[in-house]
Amino acid sequence: MAQFQEMMRQQLESSMDAELEKLVDTVTGADRDVCMKDFKGFKNLFHRFLQVKGPSVEWIKIKRPPEDSIQPYDKIAARGLPDSVAASLNKLVVVKLNGGLGTSMGCKGPKSLISVRNENTFLDLTVQQIEHLNKTYNTDVPLVLMNSFNTDEDTKKILQKYTHHRVKIHTFNQSRYPRIHKESLLPVAANLSMTGQNADGWYPPGHGDIYASFYNSGLLDKLIAQGKEYIFVSNIDNLGATVDLHILHHLVSQPNGKRCEFVMEVTDKTRADVKGGTLIQYEGKLRLLEIAQVPKAHVDEFKSVSKFKIFNTNNLWISLPAIKRLQEQNAMDMEIIVNPKTLDGGLNVVQLETAVGAAIKCFDNAMGINVPRSRFLPVKTTSDLLLVMSNLYSLEAGSLTMSPKREFPTTPHVKLGSSFTKVQEYLTRFESIPDMLELDHLTVSGDVTFGKNVSLKGTVIIIANHGDRIDIPAGSMLENKIVSGNLRILDH
Repeated sequence: MAQFQEMMRQQLESSMDAELEKLVDTVTGADRDVCMKDFKGFKNLFHRFLQVKGPSVEWIKIKRPPEDSIQPYDKIAARGLPDSVAASLNKLVVVKLNGGLGTSMGCKGPKSLISVRNENTFLDLTVQQIEHLNKTYNTDVPLVLMNSFNTDEDTKKILQKYTHHRVKIHTFNQSRYPRIHKESLLPVAANLSMTGQNADGWYPPGHGDIYASFYNSGLLDKLIAQGKEYIFVSNIDNLGATVDLHILHHLVSQPNGKRCEFVMEVTDKTRADVKGGTLIQYEGKLRLLEIAQVPKAHVDEFKSVSKFKIFNTNNLWISLPAIKRLQEQNAMDMEIIVNPKTLDGGLNVVQLETAVGAAIKCFDNAMGINVPRSRFLPVKTTSDLLLVMSNLYSLEAGSLTMSPKREFPTTPHVKLGSSFTKVQEYLTRFESIPDMLELDHLTVSGDVTFGKNVSLKGTVIIIANHGDRIDIPAGSMLENKIVSGNLRILDH
């Protein structure tokens, strides 16, 4: 049986090799070289995918991480900062993951170009933050954007507007991998073009691809040659992911033999975060455990806030020389995420992906730092957008901070219905963003609009039944109210 399976695997691999060769033969020159590098990475992933038998973790071997492997942020910050932080900053590169489109929020083009606050986009705010650092400390912290083939062209066009800002901006592209048929496990694409039916044949393979594509681009070596030592990586839509001087100082002040090569910022789990990846101890190494790796029988246990108390924010600090070493030794080992998709025509395909945080187990002296929740402020939906556009936050030098006027540090729970999903539609439903300083919970469903200067406090639930419309009048103050179908306002 094992012999037969091995034979089948070899047959699949040689069929895949033949198909990839055909695809490579459809291009020439520099495109061919890029394509060869991409396919080398894909072949490696495909080979490992065929080898995997069963789940990637044995539940019984999972242990809680040792106490000292996840440090509280307060302990790191208590050490203070040196007189000059410029030397540390000059060793840093900020990398933003910029491969995603704004489609889930009803926008065309890169998500990073959506306006989130005072006409500023995610990218504007990032540039402002780094420029502020460079001006304040007279440093040269560059910004690197990892684009995908979906975002590269539009992003490059917009970068011209930052020419006179005090931030050097570099870009590189993550790989382009072929989607494969769910049944035959062979590529869907007939050639390398991105038009027509072929456009669906390709995908960017998750942010775990950062290591190989950064290395292959030549930018990694260039930055090391400039004396850069660490990258701070985060999702461009996480508005809480700003450069933290205390974490940076902790990294660069370690003695050489004990240099920490990888820091994952984690934060305490709430009921809203039960699906987030968590850190575990596995076979003597700190390791990221994602919900996709958890056997079905243990999913509820994984989601429990009492056993797994923290989750990965995807704010990561990683040593550049360590990435170079692991890439050259071919020792970067990340679990494969098998992502099934159904294309518009109904074809079932598979995408093989990896996650950047999964490489934590490959790095020396890796650790977690349990950071305040304020460092995790992702904008995935218009509900999140409402929070960051409101008076809950003030904006200074590209950074959002919770207003001191809010009496408790947690953000309200906001749930906007399907009429608010698309950014354009959402914007037309608010004449101005309501005062939310004293809000705990907001649920809005159906055809609802808000007039100017509305104030929301406590728990507010507004539900317009099908066919009804509710207009919240200008200047209204709703505190612990339920507003239903025919504009009855009830105390909650």
